[in-house]
Amino acid sequence: PRDPKAMAPSADYNSIAAFHAKLARSRRILAVCGAGLSAASGLPTFRGAGGLWRNYDATELATPEAFEADPGLVWMFYAYRRHMALQAKPNPGHYALAALARKNPDFLCLTQNVDNLHSRAGHPPEQLHLLHGSLFTIKCDSPSCSWTDPANFDDPFCPALAAAAEDAPASPDQIHPLLDPNNPLPPLPPSDLPHCPQCRTGLQRPGVVWFGEPLSRPMLDAVNAWIARDAVDVVLVIGTSSVVYPAAGFAEAARAPGGRTSVVTVNLEIGPGVLRGMREEDFAFEGDAAVLLPKLLAPVIGDLEG
Repeated sequence: PRDPKAMAPSADYNSIAAFHAKLARSRRILAVCGAGLSAASGLPTFRGAGGLWRNYDATELATPEAFEADPGLVWMFYAYRRHMALQAKPNPGHYALAALARKNPDFLCLTQNVDNLHSRAGHPPEQLHLLHGSLFTIKCDSPSCSWTDPANFDDPFCPALAAAAEDAPASPDQIHPLLDPNNPLPPLPPSDLPHCPQCRTGLQRPGVVWFGEPLSRPMLDAVNAWIARDAVDVVLVIGTSSVVYPAAGFAEAARAPGGRTSVVTVNLEIGPGVLRGMREEDFAFEGDAAVLLPKLLAPVIGDLEG
């Protein structure tokens, strides 16, 4: 059923000038970022249509059960993602958000992305929450062990995963050997993977939040406390389909009564579902976040190249 609080969007729902007028009256700003922001840096989203790695549904590799069944396969997938993220560069969207954080102490950014591009763009860490962890945090897979390595950028992660760190072929009509499903992967036994240096029994695993795992409770408490502290003027929903919870619920949780909060969707495609759920004070901008964010935030951050 239709949200009774939703109404037809304003005629200016996609006007940058109208958004700039709103921005000029705004103090507290929240951003919720998804894979679409990283896609502009050349990183695949691995969700939805085409979300395959070799012939595996990538989301099926992102589970504790998959790691328990075949840690070598799961680690090869994540070692490849680590390599890709290290080769990628932050795009102007990342830099625009980092600039907004430096200009506005009342701006908080929540990202579902695990690729470290926000941090590499210089986003102040105290204004950034990594909802789903990081590819470059390593932890022990034993629930009873607290060991972590918070900044591991080894590429390859270990000698057994060297194939994941090979660069893509120079010719666009050649496929990366690791990505060719016709090229079988040799079995990678757990004995070839790094074990935990603290408990000596657990395997090291990526410090990301897998499907079926809870998000960090202290982090969620901090986000909810920030939202509850005062009315939020603008929520930027950037490059995400808003289907993964609890990330998808932050925009609605931040809405203040009386129409003060504008939810601003920035995505490659603005589907009818987004438009139906909009309120009069909301905005929606269709296009590449790397292009749109510097324009949308220009009154606050100025010219990124200036």
